[in-house]
Amino acid sequence: MSSATTPLFKRRIIKVIVLLCACLLLIQFIRPEIPHPPVTGDLQAPPEVKAILKRACYDCHSNETQLRWYDQLSPAIWRVAGHIKDGRQVLNFSNWQSLSPAAQKGKLFESFNQIALGAMPLKDYQLLHPGAAISAGDAAVIKQYLAGMLSHKPADSAKTADAEQQFSQYKAGAFNASNVQPTINGIAYIGDYKNWQPVSTTDRVDNGTMRVIYGNDVAITALKENNIHPWPNGTVFAKAAWTALEDADGNVRPGAFIQVEFMIKDDKKYAGTEGWGWARWKGPKLTPYGQNILFTTECINCHRPVKNNDLVFTTPIKH
Repeated sequence: MSSATTPLFKRRIIKVIVLLCACLLLIQFIRPEIPHPPVTGDLQAPPEVKAILKRACYDCHSNETQLRWYDQLSPAIWRVAGHIKDGRQVLNFSNWQSLSPAAQKGKLFESFNQIALGAMPLKDYQLLHPGAAISAGDAAVIKQYLAGMLSHKPADSAKTADAEQQFSQYKAGAFNASNVQPTINGIAYIGDYKNWQPVSTTDRVDNGTMRVIYGNDVAITALKENNIHPWPNGTVFAKAAWTALEDADGNVRPGAFIQVEFMIKDDKKYAGTEGWGWARWKGPKLTPYGQNILFTTECINCHRPVKNNDLVFTTPIKH
């Protein structure tokens, strides 16, 4: 570079720097609003548990958001505002007492799973807020707290009677699967899932249910060939849930039928819902679940911790 062009080059660099600084200053005036509504019913938990949750979760999952100075700079605050909005919609500890006891247990169970799977706190949030990281010791404290809340109890006579009554109605032909209506997103009920091969089982200790996951032929073939990253189009999983009836000796058997839900893989048809079609039918009458199309957001949020596994929790049973 000649001596004559060097000053010109420097002037251009200075102009670019000045322009960038001006833009950075300008965008400071373009800021999303982060509301701070009142706390109407906070979570009540032991001090050691509450301290972990406040440090790691409350900035995005409560109305007690504490913004650092660097959180308030644009464009960082745009992403921060998005985290807070999404976080409060999924779980807001400041409105905790508005949830039923069953919903509270369910939210805690889901939250611990997200922590155990490393999905929460978000990695990019931890990068700027290292104090939010949850250590193995922190996770153990939360797990012990949950274990005390979700302790097993022998099934009461009402649950047993409900199961027996439902089975009697089933034998009498009171429930007709041929009349089942599709879900609001247009997915039809697949009654043949009962003839599919079981893939895995799970327990939900928070609500006392047991579940069996079935896979269609495409899913079973994919498992055998380890063709699951991602799962091929045509894969369908069905997860059926029953109440878990436990006797005084700790033996567990299925009780009343609760629901069946499906995951249907088609990365084109269901591109807007992470490549999967989501559907659920409740109770022995198989009532479609969901008041509006947004019910799929609930499903996706629950499965987001296993996004790297194509949103599938299922681990096949070892034979």
